[in-house]
Amino acid sequence: MDKKTIFLASHLCGLRSKKEMEQFLEGILSPNELESISTRIKIIKMLKDKTPQRLIAEKLGVGIATVTRGAKELKTQTFPSIK
Repeated sequence: MDKKTIFLASHLCGLRSKKEMEQFLEGILSPNELESISTRIKIIKMLKDKTPQRLIAEKLGVGIATVTRGAKELKTQTFPSIK
């Protein structure tokens, strides 16, 4: 991991509650960034549930390339905590 990722992860892990996390995310991210991250997490969850990629793209209103990118990352076991 690069230093930026380590820095961010360290800060996020230092937050003590869900409320602190919500406040931090709303303060640091734009509404579009929050939406984008939420959508990507939904994609990973749906892929883990074996939802077909085209159906995911249709339901979430994203391009198939976005879903495919998530599928490739999922194969690397990058998202073990997303259920």
